[in-house]
Amino acid sequence: MSTLKRCQWCGDDPLYIQYHDEEWGKPLGTDNHKWFERITLEGAQAGLSWITILRKRENYRTAFDGFDPLKIAQYDAAKIEELLQNSGLIRNRLKITSTVNNARVFNQICAEFEHFYAYIEQFLPAVPNSEKPPKIHADIPTQTAVSVSISADLKQRGMKFVGPTIIYALMQATGIVNDHIEDCNFR
Repeated sequence: MSTLKRCQWCGDDPLYIQYHDEEWGKPLGTDNHKWFERITLEGAQAGLSWITILRKRENYRTAFDGFDPLKIAQYDAAKIEELLQNSGLIRNRLKITSTVNNARVFNQICAEFEHFYAYIEQFLPAVPNSEKPPKIHADIPTQTAVSVSISADLKQRGMKFVGPTIIYALMQATGIVNDHIEDCNFR
């Protein structure tokens, strides 16, 4: 019986395995809600493990109106206080308020570029990276020149929790880079 090989980071947690196998590294295309969900969750992860965020993702989807950035941009102080009382979320005021702030900036970007992926594309090289796939997890960078550039531009526009490492994780998760290790069956 053959066993599927996966990236080491997903371990043996069924939720992590499902995320790795079905979602991580798959392009989001032009779906702005999915892009906003990923930006929000990557920012929520700062200082925490990704499995913690995966376990809370459904709570986030419910609490944040399905990650609709148009709705979230309208949240007021009372709604933020309500979110801070929600035990299904990471109850960090900076992360909650940044989600509302980021929704406003995200909407401005989408108005300018039509969809978020069109914004991201301007930072990507014309010729895709042809580097060899990573052999082990330690070969994978935590940030790149592209993630630094995207991060700097998002920060200049007013987004929070979008540092170069968070943006690189977003790039991995959304298939902009393929960081499945060389012998992963999902590469």
